[in-house]
Amino acid sequence: MLKEFKEFAMKGNVVDMAIGVIIGGAFGKIVSSLVSDVLMPPIGKLLGGVDFTGLFLNLSGVPQPSLIAAKAAGVPTLNYGVFLQSVFDFIIVAFVIFLLVKQMNRMKKPEPLAAPTTKDCPQCLSTIPIKASKCAHCTSNV
Repeated sequence: MLKEFKEFAMKGNVVDMAIGVIIGGAFGKIVSSLVSDVLMPPIGKLLGGVDFTGLFLNLSGVPQPSLIAAKAAGVPTLNYGVFLQSVFDFIIVAFVIFLLVKQMNRMKKPEPLAAPTTKDCPQCLSTIPIKASKCAHCTSNV
């Protein structure tokens, strides 16, 4: 059983997938930092000094000055600012992945075209096998 597991783990697809998951996790952290530390502060400033991570809806009815204070008090909150931040993260990650895949596809060598297997009869324009010497439809020599 250990031998089978070792063979499974060493297959190329499993190793490639593991590397992709690790790199994807690190990439996600970078993008989250880009969104929360670089992009959102200027957007918040443009919208009148809004801190998106501090936006919440108090569900208890007891006024709370901030999300941190509400969490410390154990008050139930609807944290729509954190949700918006996550949505921005997702959109940016999806867009960057789209751009990467697009560039990778552009760098791929185009597959050579397969040799044709049919041709058109010059008399009746029917499609016939490439090796045919007589058209099956009009019986002319090709």
